[in-house]
Amino acid sequence: MTDDIHTFGDGRLAASVRAQGAELCALRAQGRDLLWSGQDPWRRHSPVLFPIVGRLVDDTAWVEGTPYRMTQHGFARDCTFRWLARDETGCRLELVDTPATRVHYPFAFSLVIEYRIEGGALSVRYCVTNPDDTRVLPASLGAHPAFIWPLAPDVARDRHVIEFDRPEPAPVRRLEGGLLLPDPFPTPVRGRVLHLDDSLFAADALILDQPASRGLIYRIPDGPGLRLTWEGFPQLGIWMKPGAGFLCIEPWYGMASPVGFRGEFSARPGVFHLQPGQEWRAGWQVGCI
Repeated sequence: MTDDIHTFGDGRLAASVRAQGAELCALRAQGRDLLWSGQDPWRRHSPVLFPIVGRLVDDTAWVEGTPYRMTQHGFARDCTFRWLARDETGCRLELVDTPATRVHYPFAFSLVIEYRIEGGALSVRYCVTNPDDTRVLPASLGAHPAFIWPLAPDVARDRHVIEFDRPEPAPVRRLEGGLLLPDPFPTPVRGRVLHLDDSLFAADALILDQPASRGLIYRIPDGPGLRLTWEGFPQLGIWMKPGAGFLCIEPWYGMASPVGFRGEFSARPGVFHLQPGQEWRAGWQVGCI
């Protein structure tokens, strides 16, 4: 344990979380790395997306007619969280508004994230609270874990699949310049199965904006895999940089702004609204199979 990084586990699974961004920076099962190493071409592991998911048009949030600059995925991933608790099986961290955050996002907030390993699985829980006495808090939040791809070094990348819990016939959404295109696209999911290939991500993320599933398996057929489930997140993004050794499977509440959207921040698609004193909670879990 250090001031910057906390490592914990249960003998079957081990994880490390750092105060910078409250980011999960390592996940290992019996010495085998499951999480991307954070090297080039993407120097993150599992950033927290808050108070936006994706990009804003012109990187600008309009709040009551005033522009506030906010870059892709918001500022939480670059802020230092405060440790609330640390022990041998997990930790809890908090980020609250400061004069520095209010330059970009003029709202009071508390964001608490708890990591816990039990029974060989990692659970990640989020709680956003509106501490303001009178003002509604609009926000989005997303997870962005990057798992290694391939899962085993001697297996071809295109042998990997994602198996959803339910069939996913609905069209998917795509991005242009980081912004949401207006028209949906036919899904590449066949029944419950998405066959993974770098070409799927040549046009950025693959977005399921109304998935029927709340769980999936990322795996090598007849080989090792990861079971991921989520609750409280209505969208799911899947992304990687073509040729890179990771695959991001991302439960979201919120998406990038639609192309051309310049309305009020609170009117963006995919924003939740917290009344004074209200909380929003969501979470995801991952374990080996």
